Amino acid sequence: MASLSCSAADLIPLLGGTATNTTAVADYICTRFDTIAAKLSDTTYAIDSTYLLFSAYLVFAMQLGFAMLCAGSVRAKNTMNIMLTNVLDAAAGAISYYLFGFALAFGSPSNGFIGRHFFGLKDFPLPSFDYSYFIYQWAFAIAAAGITSGSIAERTQFVAYLIYSSFLTGFVYPVVSHWFWSSDGWASPARSNGDLLFGSGVIDFAGSGVVHMVGGVAGLWGALIEGPRIGRFDRTGRSIALRGHSASLVVLGTFLLWFGWYGFNPGSFLKILIPYGESGGYYGQWSAIGRTAVTTTLSGCTAGLTTLFSKRLLDGHWNVTDVCNGLLGGFAAITAGCAVVEPWAAIVCGFVAAWVLIGCNKLAERVKYDDPLEAAQLHGGCGAWGLLFAGLFATEKYVREVYGGPSDRPYGLLMGGGGKLLGAQIVQIIVVCGWVTVTMGPLFYALHKLKLLRISSGDEMAGMDLTRHGGFAYVYNEDDELSFKPGLPLGKVEPTNSHHNSPPEAEATV
Repeated sequence: MASLSCSAADLIPLLGGTATNTTAVADYICTRFDTIAAKLSDTTYAIDSTYLLFSAYLVFAMQLGFAMLCAGSVRAKNTMNIMLTNVLDAAAGAISYYLFGFALAFGSPSNGFIGRHFFGLKDFPLPSFDYSYFIYQWAFAIAAAGITSGSIAERTQFVAYLIYSSFLTGFVYPVVSHWFWSSDGWASPARSNGDLLFGSGVIDFAGSGVVHMVGGVAGLWGALIEGPRIGRFDRTGRSIALRGHSASLVVLGTFLLWFGWYGFNPGSFLKILIPYGESGGYYGQWSAIGRTAVTTTLSGCTAGLTTLFSKRLLDGHWNVTDVCNGLLGGFAAITAGCAVVEPWAAIVCGFVAAWVLIGCNKLAERVKYDDPLEAAQLHGGCGAWGLLFAGLFATEKYVREVYGGPSDRPYGLLMGGGGKLLGAQIVQIIVVCGWVTVTMGPLFYALHKLKLLRISSGDEMAGMDLTRHGGFAYVYNEDDELSFKPGLPLGKVEPTNSHHNSPPEAEATV
């Protein structure tokens, strides 16, 4: 608001007249200008806060997308269980992130490893961030926990979900977000002391590594320690598909996640009323936000189409579930570099992300790894590619606009910016994998040894909805309810006519 600053001493020579009157008029005019400047400052805060809150609501809506996607990807007998775990991720994550997570992530001033202020939002808010910032970051934290729940679906005890979800959102994820997003983090691209990793810091704008890789690697260890679902591989080791029960829910969940991604990526700017260059122009952070929405869209759509045709050539089918996973893989990949790449580069990102996902799925089958939602492959594999992509294609102009810093700040290798940024991105991949491994791996192993991780084989065969949650997720009529109870006869099928060759009535048991 410097353009509206006013000084009586500057105005007095211009007004003329007696000294007393001139001083009074100058003071009056400056008071009016100061009032207007204060109102505009309040308006700026309000608009930026509203923008961030709206983005937070979009990211939170992704929980509904996760719930629908997970529900459609599992068998009907486990629908209630997987829906409940998604609710648990949000509820338990809110308490743990309020008590510990936010402080460990953004509790500044702190050291480069972990935050140490704002536990339970004490001494909050500050000029640097308000309550809307907490809500936005909480929505990100529970997204990471939701990714992990998909990897261990259909065979995990409910208490294990409660323990890992609280630990992930309250400790594991916040430490990673501190490293790369806090102004004190050792690898942050906006580190307050200017001591940037390789002169650049890590560019993970909206969380290909911080969110997606954390959730994916955690799910990888959970699924590895639990082992595959019963029937996923036969005695010879051949893969047997355990199809989800509803492609409709998968598509609905995908569209909800797609919608939420417009808060996930463009919302990560946190503020919208920031001009680039002189005020009064048409180009500013609002333009960068629009460009980020474009790159997000193009990457996801390219990945979806690439998956569609690739799977048609490989498997001979037009599979909607594969296309949905391909879309999400493209979104997960572009999340790191969405704000610093050109739209054409996003198409490259999506194309490669589709093949990364296909390759990871082939590898998973070969090593007999079972992930009902392909969460580790999609979020872990495509998230890692997204970090590399940002190190290759980040443009000089956009890096300076978004992150500022010195004029010689590194940018994408293929854009002429040298290899320092790519080196920083590789460091992030390594440390995220290492950190999640040494924290979540032992946790899942301890739960396994305490027999708190996996349900019994009998419960798994019958389905957790019936054995753990008191009934099925869907309401059937009386005859259908009887037909779903093991050992009871299904309803009889009457012949359509009385032709003498009609087969006799038959009964079957479940």
